[in-house]
Amino acid sequence: MSTRYAAKFASFGSFAPAKILNNFDLEKIVDTTDEWIRSRTGMFERHITTAEEAASDLAYQAASRCIESSAVRYNEIELIICATISGDHAFPSTACILHKRFGFKNIPAFDVSAGCAGFIYALDIAKTFIESGAYSNILVVGVEVLTKITNWNDRNTCVLFGDGAGATVLSRANPRDISRIIDSVICADGSQGDILFQAAGGSRKPASHATVDANEHTVYMEGNKIYKNAIRSMYASSDEVLKRNNMSVEDVDWVIPHQANLRIIEGLADKMKVPMSKVIVNIEKYGNTSSATIPLAMDEALRMRKIRRGDIILLTSFGAGLTWGSILARY
Repeated sequence: MSTRYAAKFASFGSFAPAKILNNFDLEKIVDTTDEWIRSRTGMFERHITTAEEAASDLAYQAASRCIESSAVRYNEIELIICATISGDHAFPSTACILHKRFGFKNIPAFDVSAGCAGFIYALDIAKTFIESGAYSNILVVGVEVLTKITNWNDRNTCVLFGDGAGATVLSRANPRDISRIIDSVICADGSQGDILFQAAGGSRKPASHATVDANEHTVYMEGNKIYKNAIRSMYASSDEVLKRNNMSVEDVDWVIPHQANLRIIEGLADKMKVPMSKVIVNIEKYGNTSSATIPLAMDEALRMRKIRRGDIILLTSFGAGLTWGSILARY
């Protein structure tokens, strides 16, 4: 399909709250050990919000850093898309709260709910808007405060999640730019939505004393099923986006996967036949921050000068829904 314009990553920014919870802290909360957590997840510490911090606070910091590091001015942002499942409120959207905090006028803003794949979904939407000529500069944010919907009595899930935010400005590429998003793939399988979900809080099960007492406002996950689906799905979308563009993994400089679990990341790399030296991993320091993992990892890799302009990058993620997708780009 021919497109009118191309989209490119103009900049990235990220933010994690100051408070840190490490594995030794978790040993005091739940029946677990540092060795058990490290061997099964690759995680050591995660950043967590205070009682006063919400998703929009983290998103605002990440977005500010992102815009400040770009050549795009605040008044040139034409749309905000925020990927989150743990926003400040059910409504209004976290994107609209950002809209107010930045003082934007007369531009649209909305949230995307696709679990951990939310940032990939939001990028795909933003890319389409730019390719159509509708917008030139779009702020895309991934933010989660999953520790506020974590079941701290479940040792299998409470060790996994952290809070954080990442953002990018997606801009229209000039014909002479080497930077551009090459292609994207997003997919879903709603038939398996019951293996990763939050049971209560929506119209199916409104909040009540019973739902609170049963801890139904927290994350429920069947880890073994997620593990198998995650590797298979991320591989499938990555393979599709590469083949569709007559490229192979040898053409890719960096793979930036969703930071859900080190075993999943290593399993994906093995299936793709990509050496771990070409995979961006920062799960040890942040845990699983859901839709924020990829932009957070991307921003950190850029600041460490691992990723440079012109590198071919492959972003891939998997999340609740079930949802998954991949983005192939030249940074």
